[in-house]
Amino acid sequence: MTAHCILLPGLLCDEAVWSAQVEALAARGVACQVPDYGELDSLQAMARSVLEGAPAERFALAGHSMGGRVALEVLRLAPERVQRLALLDTGIDPLPAGEAGERERARRMEWLGIARERGMRAMARDWARGMVHPSRWDSPVFESILDMLERKTPAIYEAQIRALLGRPDARGVLAGLQCPVLLGCGRDDTWSPPVRHEEMQALLPGSRLVLIEHSGHMVTMEQPRAVCDALLAWMDLQAGA
Repeated sequence: MTAHCILLPGLLCDEAVWSAQVEALAARGVACQVPDYGELDSLQAMARSVLEGAPAERFALAGHSMGGRVALEVLRLAPERVQRLALLDTGIDPLPAGEAGERERARRMEWLGIARERGMRAMARDWARGMVHPSRWDSPVFESILDMLERKTPAIYEAQIRALLGRPDARGVLAGLQCPVLLGCGRDDTWSPPVRHEEMQALLPGSRLVLIEHSGHMVTMEQPRAVCDALLAWMDLQAGA
């Protein structure tokens, strides 16, 4: 029986964010799918779309960044369909109340304004500097990330911002999981830092936490081999076989 894995991209990302992992999993006989959310503007709608387009009744599910939050909504809707879960550089808390939440909202709206006025690449060049390890600024990997973000439109960006600002509290979903869980994070991720993933692991004592060295938030592209090895182990496949 063919194993199936759905790999969920994060904010403004597409299949390029998972390209190395798709190749590694496919080489071990795993059928992979990377969904596109289009202009859906809620995590719940994205999750329903993932379930409707799933290639099999049951599947492994991995999410990076916003994709991790979508993955948790998939589990909220249909936990019986998910065989195992990987959450990379993500979080489970809702938008903070008060000043902290307003700061996040204002910053996201500022980036959206740049995207509308000066184009997606101009916005991406500013935003992505906080997403990767500083040693990768203006590197080929950085330019690949900019290329990916530029493929999206301000309308898609606005929809996904709306989804993130409306994100629900997912602590209850995470704490109730029964399937094997991998938690992964770039050691130098300042957007979704390791401490957040340690808190998530505390809710799931049986989960595995992997910190990827010399990487920021865009871990699947910054350190593709390390992420591939972690996912192959999570899928019970032998890395390097």
